[in-house]
Amino acid sequence: MYFTQYTDVHVFHEAVKDILMRHEAQNVIPLGNILIGMDSTDNTGWRDPANFFMATVSNQVGIILTAIKTGDKNLAIYATDNKNDPDAITCLMEGMAQAGITLPGVLAEKSLAEMFEKLYTAKHNISSKINMSQRIYELEAVTPAIHKAAIRLAQERDMSFLPYWTEGLWGDALGKPVNICDDAGGYNYHIQQGRLYIMEDKGIPVSMAKISRDVKNVCVIGFVYTPPYFRKKGYATACVAAVTQIALNRGFKKCVLYTDLTNPISNSIYQKIGYRPICDSLEIGFE
Repeated sequence: MYFTQYTDVHVFHEAVKDILMRHEAQNVIPLGNILIGMDSTDNTGWRDPANFFMATVSNQVGIILTAIKTGDKNLAIYATDNKNDPDAITCLMEGMAQAGITLPGVLAEKSLAEMFEKLYTAKHNISSKINMSQRIYELEAVTPAIHKAAIRLAQERDMSFLPYWTEGLWGDALGKPVNICDDAGGYNYHIQQGRLYIMEDKGIPVSMAKISRDVKNVCVIGFVYTPPYFRKKGYATACVAAVTQIALNRGFKKCVLYTDLTNPISNSIYQKIGYRPICDSLEIGFE
């Protein structure tokens, strides 16, 4: 069993793309990160491939564990065909130690994340906590009877409320207090991408969702948010259904969603639209 670190994102992509594509919907985050790193038009912040940590662990058959860390983000790992091997994790950790890599956390399929957390915390004598317990869903067709709202792309004028919605989204997801950043660039970035959609009711913005991380056959529907005072009115369901249909109309075979398992309402909403669970995922932080 041997560890290989990559410094060229294109070489890394060539080595792992076929393995990750075996479970494309499950691996949309590492696949998306690799493609972002290969896209030279946007190397801002964590998207700069010069700041990527990319590695594999192989045996005599081939690659059995793939790992990628972008900037200061968590390490995303995938065990080939979801066959977890503690020896492969140990080999990866030894390689990371030699490379001087420390981790804020790990993101992976639930059983793999739990195995990594147990070995990593024992090796470094540190504690951990679950930052987010998620379920990954995929969809091939929107339920025909579901209402799909009229939506529009986010525009510059939406900056009057978008920073507050963005911080509200992260507050709901991560328990962070709402703190509007002085630099508008991070908020405006979502508008400039041309992938963020706003739903209005009688001219009033009520919900949003975004198409992101598109790979070969799938894309992620994320950045879903409805302000608290507009909830329980069906806005999120209609908005996500509409954005999902737009993605399918563009040629994607499947759409993928990540949901917080502590939020039964959102999990119920997405299944009504036609999303079906494929696996659970854990984001674990190290302290």
